[in-house]
Amino acid sequence: MTNPAPLRVVRSKTTDDGLAAAAPHNIQAEQHVLGAVMLSPAALAEVRPLLDPADFYRPAHARIWEAVCHLADQGAPADPLSVGAQIGTRNLAKVGGAPYLHTLISGVPATANATYWAHMVRDLAYARAVVVTGTRLAQLGQRGTDDGPADLRAAVTAELAALAAPDTRGWPDPTPLTAAPDLPTFPIWCLPDWAGEYAACVAELTQTPVDLAGCLALAALAVAAGGNVWVDAGNWSEPTNLFLLMVLPPGNRKSEVYKAMTAPIHAAEDALIEQAAPRIAEAAIGRRVAEAEAERTEKAAMDHPDDPALQVNAAEARLALDNAAVPAEPKLFGGNDSTVEKVTSRLAEQGGRFAVLAPEGGKLFSIAGGHYSGKADLGVFLSGHAGEEIRLDRMGRVERIDAATLTLGVCLQPGVLAGLGDTPEFRAQGLLGRLLISMPESMLGYRNARPDPIPPHRAADYHRTLTALVLSLRPHGEPDGTPVTLTFTPEAQEAVTDLLEAVEPRLRPGTGDLAHMNDWAGKYVGAVVRIAALLHLGKHLRDGYTRPIDLDTFQDAVQLGEYFIAHAQAAYDAIGADPAVNHARTILDWAHRTGTTRFTARDLMRGPLKGRIRKVADLDPALRVLETHGWTRRIPGARSTGGRPTAPAYQIHPDISTDTS
Repeated sequence: MTNPAPLRVVRSKTTDDGLAAAAPHNIQAEQHVLGAVMLSPAALAEVRPLLDPADFYRPAHARIWEAVCHLADQGAPADPLSVGAQIGTRNLAKVGGAPYLHTLISGVPATANATYWAHMVRDLAYARAVVVTGTRLAQLGQRGTDDGPADLRAAVTAELAALAAPDTRGWPDPTPLTAAPDLPTFPIWCLPDWAGEYAACVAELTQTPVDLAGCLALAALAVAAGGNVWVDAGNWSEPTNLFLLMVLPPGNRKSEVYKAMTAPIHAAEDALIEQAAPRIAEAAIGRRVAEAEAERTEKAAMDHPDDPALQVNAAEARLALDNAAVPAEPKLFGGNDSTVEKVTSRLAEQGGRFAVLAPEGGKLFSIAGGHYSGKADLGVFLSGHAGEEIRLDRMGRVERIDAATLTLGVCLQPGVLAGLGDTPEFRAQGLLGRLLISMPESMLGYRNARPDPIPPHRAADYHRTLTALVLSLRPHGEPDGTPVTLTFTPEAQEAVTDLLEAVEPRLRPGTGDLAHMNDWAGKYVGAVVRIAALLHLGKHLRDGYTRPIDLDTFQDAVQLGEYFIAHAQAAYDAIGADPAVNHARTILDWAHRTGTTRFTARDLMRGPLKGRIRKVADLDPALRVLETHGWTRRIPGARSTGGRPTAPAYQIHPDISTDTS
């Protein structure tokens, strides 16, 4: 399909007084557009949003265009015979007669080039508008201040404003470049009643998004179960700890919510400390006795080096001292002062079970990312999420945690979240993929100064239930205890498999909506399985560890999982994890700064994406994002006789000043 030759543009000539005598136009381009739309309904569908009758330089062409569009609106064919009948016998001669209509279709080189010609016609129409405006401005200037300087300035401003007004014909309303512009609210009804109702009351009292209290309720359940309960998903098993990250700006009363939701864990910790006190005291006395015995036998062995029996006694006493460890005071979780070193030490002290619950967790991530050391230190997070073994070298002694289970329930400010993308190790080593992120909308500016108080029975029920749950599950994670392993009912197990099948295509490169975040999405089903186990334990307080997880509970977990998918997409978008969206934003920012209205792929490679894109084909994902979001549209290149098609150009939405975030 070829175009016989480049179309010649007739440009305006000027008279002696500087005014335009002939406006820019291209009759051949207009003829090719009209011929193409009479030949091809598909060409008409592409071209019609771009042109109005006034865009045609020749009035006869405008009349033919109106007839074609009228027939299309009626669902009738727009062939030359039908167009002639629509124009009517009386007016047909004014457009050149029936032979001219047939000439239009016979002269079309290729209907596929209709969009190219339409843009040429449209651009020339704008050029004529510039000429007309220039003429009017010249006339206003020649008239001078007859109407007063203020009136002259107003008239000039109006003329220029009309010329500069964006032409949005054929453009959809652009969509912000975000993965999830409307994020769902935390489905509080999926939580066990005692936890969900209290979380809703806390959110009302503190006038904070329910997402914060809801996520902390999940974190509290994970503190109770993590390290004490595992869940068998059929082909694999999962621990029941979670990494929950809530993103809220300052001033949202996060500390108050944390205090309310974690108070029972403090109470349970106090009870555990009280229970452990006699055992710790006894162990401390035993160690002092062992130290004294080791010193006595070592001295005797040194005084009588030739006595083998004394040497054996000293060795046995030293071994007994090494084994006489004093248990650490029970600690369920740490707060704002938690660092990587403290978290690692607590896991070792607490038999591999620990949590960090803090309204400001930026310090923890900053240190983990190597802000002070210059090197990221993520090992404890990676192993602690998966329930893996950790070996620690301490003063020449190797300590082993058979199954480390760390729970996180921390809040970050939006700027800190965006900064996570500046530490490549966070994603490369898999930390981002382990985070269940919540990005609720702040209520600042819309808070009720007279909120409803929390009913006393709601607070008492939450406090009593969570405390009892922590204390009842804790012994299963002790060295002499047996960890609980939950299973699913057959129906629920089938639902787990169905979810695996549904998620897998979404990970496919190029087509899957989760492909750009497959490090997170690859762990999604496992996260849902963990949540299902926590909901199950919260619903069946007396015998949850002896019965399987049912289908209803798993479906509640799936609903929570869908919530976290949407928020993870928004978080990855904020972090800049999708290169296509990143590049698309860069292009829009460049166009906005430079006033660019049309560009080619080569323009991008020489301009905003220089050094970031190696070949033109690598631009396709970003250009596809811009087009699907309504920010650009492709102008096909034309084909010349015997030659290759010219490169396509891309036109930017006239309203480029619209927020592109």
